[in-house]
Amino acid sequence: MAVGWRLALALGILTLGSPVWAAKKVDLDYHVRLLPQSDQAEVRLTLAQGSAVRSLDFDLGDGSHYSDFKADGQWQLTPGKAARGVWRPASDKASLTYRVQISHGRKNGSFDTRMTPNWALMRGDDLVPAARLDQQDGVELVSRLEFELPNGWKSVETAWPRIGKNKFRIDKPSRLFDRPTGWMLAGHLGSRRTRLGETDVTVASPVGQGMRRMDVLTLLTFVWPQVQALYPRHPGKLLIVGAGDPMARGSQSAHESIYLNSHQPLVSERGTSALIRELAQVFGRINGTQRSDWISEGLAEYYAIELVRRAGGMSDERYENLNGKLLKLGQKVTSLRGDKADPAQVAKAVVLLQELDREIRLKTHNKRSLDDVLRGAMRLGSVDTKAFVQLSESVIGGSSKVLSTELLQ
Repeated sequence: MAVGWRLALALGILTLGSPVWAAKKVDLDYHVRLLPQSDQAEVRLTLAQGSAVRSLDFDLGDGSHYSDFKADGQWQLTPGKAARGVWRPASDKASLTYRVQISHGRKNGSFDTRMTPNWALMRGDDLVPAARLDQQDGVELVSRLEFELPNGWKSVETAWPRIGKNKFRIDKPSRLFDRPTGWMLAGHLGSRRTRLGETDVTVASPVGQGMRRMDVLTLLTFVWPQVQALYPRHPGKLLIVGAGDPMARGSQSAHESIYLNSHQPLVSERGTSALIRELAQVFGRINGTQRSDWISEGLAEYYAIELVRRAGGMSDERYENLNGKLLKLGQKVTSLRGDKADPAQVAKAVVLLQELDREIRLKTHNKRSLDDVLRGAMRLGSVDTKAFVQLSESVIGGSSKVLSTELLQ
């Protein structure tokens, strides 16, 4: 009986190790030509075998940033506030070409993304918009991104693995359609690089933009042991980009990448660090769904404080002072629920998470903490308030008094 069981197991392992079929690999190449004279990029998607893909259905937003579509095969554009474009490629080698505006301005005169005669700071999410892919069974698209830079522009940086001078491999196993997301920077750049744990870190900015690259690397090096101890998964590459005004104030994370306004301090007068908060977002990859943005934003702000504190960068006195400011900021908040948490809700969420951490430690005799809830949420990826409560109570091993609050109703 035991011998038969072991034989069946061995045969099962052998079968797993020797697949009877392999996916057919088809190249999907992205070529991006930057055109500073028109504040645009010309983007070309080329499928080595168009018949491998039945259709790509692109979400073009309001459609105002995209123009000049040319396609091998069929192209159907549906304009409007929720514009879509559907490409049905020709059967042989097929390309889709279009232009996209790089600079995205705000009403206050600042820019979310920007192109100048000497550099461009952009998001790959804009270069290639999100799309629904309908492909043939048994096909795997192998995606690469290549930039064609204007004369005199020196280099380009992305968060993807570099496979050539201006060429990158795009591979995200969790997605069927591999597209080049995240922050990107090209032009006359200054950069600093180091390896922290398992992650290659690059800090880059246009020359003359006042980015304190070594300060960024020093702060990251200081907190990295705590980051490694907390998060079970680490990106192979992390890109941090920055530029000064009129780029938008503040910070923003994207795929394995972070944007910082170079004129703002790495640690604010309040005592919090935008850099570490965005780092927590990149590493956590938690999406708060069903009007539960407080979860992802609250956890990021909580660990922005906690990681600096654990690294020895925050005294008990400063920690208590910061908590007093959070209590004051969130004192009028009656609900944490919403699609986008405002600063007062985030402050209130941090205070709630601190109380939850104390409750978990008390009820588990210091064997568990909020760290365990974070790791559980990371495994789920998308979390709503109900799932967060269930996750926390599974860590506690019983009901949570802290989470039975009207703030979460």
